[in-house]
This record gives sequence, structure tokens and C-alpha cells, in this order.
Amino acid sequence: MNATINEHVIRTRNKLRRDTLISVLDEFDGTIMKLDESKRAEKYHKMAQTAFSFFRGSAYLFYFDATRHYFPYHTPDDRPTWIQGDLHFENFGAFRNESGDIVYDVNDFDEGYVGSYLYDVLRMSVSIALVGRQLGYDREQQLAVLEQYARTYYKQIRRFASGKDNPATFRMDEEHANGAIRKLLRKLEKRRQGHFLEKVTAVMQTDRVFLENSELVVPSTQEQQLLEQAWGDYQQSLLCCEDDVSHYKIKDIAIKHGSGTASIGLDRYYVLIEGGTLQQGQDDIVLEVKEVRAPVPAYFLPYSESFWQTFAHQGKRVTTTQQAMHHKADPYLGYVTLEERDFYVRERSPYKKRLKLENITSLSDMQKIVASMASLTAKMHARADSDVSSGLLDYHSEREIARAMGDEPDSFAHHISRWAYGYADQVERDYALFCEWTAPLRATVNTSTVNESAKVSELVEQQSETEVE
Repeated sequence: MNATINEHVIRTRNKLRRDTLISVLDEFDGTIMKLDESKRAEKYHKMAQTAFSFFRGSAYLFYFDATRHYFPYHTPDDRPTWIQGDLHFENFGAFRNESGDIVYDVNDFDEGYVGSYLYDVLRMSVSIALVGRQLGYDREQQLAVLEQYARTYYKQIRRFASGKDNPATFRMDEEHANGAIRKLLRKLEKRRQGHFLEKVTAVMQTDRVFLENSELVVPSTQEQQLLEQAWGDYQQSLLCCEDDVSHYKIKDIAIKHGSGTASIGLDRYYVLIEGGTLQQGQDDIVLEVKEVRAPVPAYFLPYSESFWQTFAHQGKRVTTTQQAMHHKADPYLGYVTLEERDFYVRERSPYKKRLKLENITSLSDMQKIVASMASLTAKMHARADSDVSSGLLDYHSEREIARAMGDEPDSFAHHISRWAYGYADQVERDYALFCEWTAPLRATVNTSTVNESAKVSELVEQQSETEVE
């Protein structure tokens, strides 16, 4: 091909993709999320760190692309799965469940919706490829890990569909985990209950209150009053409430800054509650109150009238999604409305922790990790229809998924892995276009504030490591 023509084709393709990327980001970050220039600069500063960070913060672009691509493994539109909606490598982690056991599982449900299971599998697979590239894996190593994820998911869904395993009791604790995940859970067993409490609060005279720093800010009087007035509604939303109402007494409130990427522009609070009666509030509990809006997949997947009738309140949608997908969910899961905005509430677990990439020291480690993540992906898909009081799904999702995947696991794994690898290439190209387009805007961000917030988070994380080692 003539070199000039070839260059013209490449320039045109890049321009069209850049225009698409800008249109999608403007629609979601501008029109829907209504982020002002400073908030967009803050968000894009985070997204510009790596291609994976960009992928994390642009779920809408993934769905825009993936829903326009043909896949042979979708379940029928009238047999959707309750999906997590934003599944990626860093949305798995350790925490303590309501029985006091430390487990490893999916830990973010803001984008929960109903649709084909395949979108969770695909989004997770792309994230695995991007993480593999950060770890320096070559093409064959990336494909080996991607195939491991897809095959394990296939196998586990089959086990659930045949009754060999029960998704209602399936869990990943120290007994059932292996490799780096088991090591993480063993470390966390040594962590004290008051670990996180001591990192974000201090005792002033006899009362415990939140510390003030770049991440934790004193709310206005109006915000304080709004939360206090709505707190009774939160307690009524709980599936199981403590008999002693003083357990939920608010002791202090702080505005939380510096968390997440996709959630920039949404309000988030930490609420310190009584919890118990130990001296100096040693059994106080920190709850996170987070604003939530309509899930990203809802803009792209088939519309479900019954879903929206059941979950008009987006906080209820998020908490019910977590309760449906976890064997034993957080007992503080609830929801509340503040000035016509939807929020959900959960405990900020002192045992919350993700795997660090530097702790993945070999390809074998990575394969064990993604195999565990695959089993947990299958568990949440199979479990979400098992005991939800709303009765949203009147069939077994695992059977529908098993039917859709067919009888050839190698073909399924090959198709998923090759598409994910190819789309990871697209993410890297998009990332380059994104960095070029957003450079002037990102230059306006107050990097000192962002960096200070990051330093606080890093310090807490380092202190966590010291305590559990």
C-alpha cells in the first residue's frame, strides 16, 4: 500500500476513535455525572496513571464497545444474570463477614444490574491482561493466564449447575484459598479489630472523633443535620437490626475525600457509631455512607422494567446486590436518602485489603489468583438468584450460563482470552489518545492536594502492612 495512503488511513482511524472517546466521556462525565472542570481534572489525573487506571475509570467506554460486538456465548435477553457490572482485578479483596470470618471475595457492587453474565467475564478478562502487562508478561503468558480464568469459570459454573457445589455456601477463606490469597488471609487474622479505627480517629478527652487531614474533612452543619435526621430511615432499611438502638448512635461524621476514580463527584461520608460500651470507644464502628447513581450497564444492556420497579432507590439496589452475591454479607448494609439523592451504607471493615501486584512473584502465583477470582465470579453469578426476597429471577442463572457456554470449554476459553487480549490493545491505544486529549485539563488539577491525599492513604497502608507481618 502507498505509504501516504496508509498514513492517511491511520490518521483517520485515530481521529474517529478519538472523537468517539471524547463523545462518550463528555456524555457520562459531563452530562450524566455533571462533573465540573476541577472534578474532571481530578478524575482524569487518576485515570492517566496507567492504562489499567484508565480502564477502571471508563467502564462506559467498555460497554459502548462490548455491546456492539458479536459474541456466541450470551444468555438470552429474557434470561439475564444478576451481574456485578464493573468487574476488574482490583474489585476483589479481603474483608470480615457478618460471622466474623475473614474471607476473600468481590467487594464493590455500585454497578450491579441484570444482563448477560459475559460482560462481567469479559471486563474481568481485559483487566487481567492489563495487569499482566504491568507485571511484564509477554503475549503467551497473558493468554495462559486469561485461559486459566475462563476455564476455571467454565468449570465452576458447571459444578454449580450440576449440584456438585452449592453457591449459597461457597466461600474463599483461609481453609479454601491457596497461594498469595491464603497468605493475605493468614496475615489479616493477626490484625486487631480496632486497627482501622485507630488510623482514622483519636480520643479527645473521653470521646472518640475523626482525625482531620486531606482525606477526612469536617462536614457543614447542614450535612451533619441531614445525616442525623435520616439515620432512623437507615436503621429501618437493615435486614437485621441490633436490639439496642444506642448501638447505632452517631458519635461523629466526616466527609471522605480521595477514594476511587469512577466515584469522583459523588459524596461520601464516614460515620462513627457507638457500637458498644467499652471505655474510650474501643468498640466504636466506622460506617461508610456513599452516594450512588444509576449503574453504567443500565445505559447499554436491555432495559428491565421489573428491575427498576424493584430498585427505584439506587442504594437499595447496591445493598441487595451485595446481599445476593455474598454468602454472609455485611450486617450494616443499608440505604438512605439525603436531599433526594440515594446513598448506601456499609461497614468500613478493619480487615479490608487487596492483593498488591508486587506480591505476585511468579506466573504460577498469578494463575492461582485468577483461578480463585474465576471461582468467585461464578459463585456470585450462581448465587444471586438463590435467596433474594424480591424474586427478581425465577430461574437458576448457572444453568442458563452453562447452556450458553456450550460443551467445549477450550473453545470458550480461546474465544474469551483472544478477545480480551485484543481489547487490551485497544485500551492501550485509547489510553494514549486520552492522555493527549486531557493533558491541558489535567495540568489544571491541584496535584499537591491529590498527592497529599495519596500520601495519607499510602501511610495507612504501610502501617497496615507493619501490623500484620
